[in-house]
Amino acid sequence: MLKDKYPSKYLSDAVEQFAKLPGIGERTALRLALFLLRLKKEEALSFGTIINDFIENIQFCQTCHNISDSKTCDICASKNRDKSIICVVENVKDVMAIEQTHQYKGLFHVLGGIISPMEGISPIDLEIGSLIKRVKVGSVKEIILALSATMEGDTTNFYLYKKLKDFNIKLSVIARGVSFGDELEYTDEVTLGRSIINRTPFESK
Repeated sequence: MLKDKYPSKYLSDAVEQFAKLPGIGERTALRLALFLLRLKKEEALSFGTIINDFIENIQFCQTCHNISDSKTCDICASKNRDKSIICVVENVKDVMAIEQTHQYKGLFHVLGGIISPMEGISPIDLEIGSLIKRVKVGSVKEIILALSATMEGDTTNFYLYKKLKDFNIKLSVIARGVSFGDELEYTDEVTLGRSIINRTPFESK
């Protein structure tokens, strides 16, 4: 146990919590904890306050499920976005990646994951019902499926296609300029931007 390795229970607890972060091992967690100790007390406490405010105040857009400071995110609230197009993505990081291309001016819909039987994620665990409700309103003309080029991503694409194909909308998928298995967040902005512009009808896949 970590408590047996360090001279302080509080240091052990801090290392244990930092080590829960993605990509952070015990050694890196220890460096982070010791770094906090080197900060002025006011700076360290400010860091903790910011984390607390983040957890307490962050919201998810009631329309697209993107993170937001209010019930409706800036993208959904903008009068300059094309509200007839919705780009469906797996997570919030994908929204940020696509926004950085400056090539897409429509709206988004964050599923909160992709269908993965191996991880116990089924369609009911995703924000698919709310997507269908948005389409039923009647103002949507195109759905762009921008999920990762993996077996799980393709499975989710096909499931969404089956759910949406009877609506009078265009269903398209981003052009596959992304290597198989790569996630959108790791794709360079130019390639990702072109993959959205050169999207193709889903039926041709």
